[in-house]
Amino acid sequence: MENLTNERQMENRKLIFETSQEYIANLMKDKLEAEKISVLILNQQDSMYKAFGSYELYVPVEDVDKAKAIVEQNQE
Repeated sequence: MENLTNERQMENRKLIFETSQEYIANLMKDKLEAEKISVLILNQQDSMYKAFGSYELYVPVEDVDKAKAIVEQNQE
């Protein structure tokens, strides 16, 4: 049942940002949500070895262009 729920959450979402640092992922999420963009963070870090993996930010397909522009502005 949980996998089905996770699959539904990911439907119609696209990866727009990836980082190895949790605080950067959360900062970017806050900036996107301030612009009324729904954000889902997927933690892909290895639970034993924090040096491996990343945090991925997904947004609804209809917000991809706006979200990418916000990400680009905040990476400069």
